Amino acid sequence: MEKHQFSIAINAPREKVWNVLWDNDSYQQWTSVFSEGSRVETDWKKGSKALFLNADRDGMLAIIDENIPNEFMSFRHVGEVKKGVEENASQDWVNSHENYRLTDNNGKTTLLVEMDITAEWKEYFDKTFPQALAKVKELAEA
Repeated sequence: MEKHQFSIAINAPREKVWNVLWDNDSYQQWTSVFSEGSRVETDWKKGSKALFLNADRDGMLAIIDENIPNEFMSFRHVGEVKKGVEENASQDWVNSHENYRLTDNNGKTTLLVEMDITAEWKEYFDKTFPQALAKVKELAEA
């Protein structure tokens, strides 16, 4: 597994970018790049579960390892969800992390995403994550 980074400069304050990332309505908009009908079920608290689901209720189960509002969110992937049922993760990506960091940069916000990615998913995320970040930028700058 390799750590990959994706980043984008957004002409909006960190608070607005944070809200676009994690508000239910805007979350569904920017994550539709990955799968139409994407949504998340969580209370966003540190230590809580987060179910990242598509329209068929398939997806990933993660634990929120850290939530520092307007600065940093870290998910640790621990399982899969199939038709709404939580299952253990395959060993190739169990305990992988997905981190979102917001920093001020000359009046703009830099959004940096760091992900542990297996070789089989590298090409997919290299293509889709920049598209998702462009959607975050569009929503935050509106």
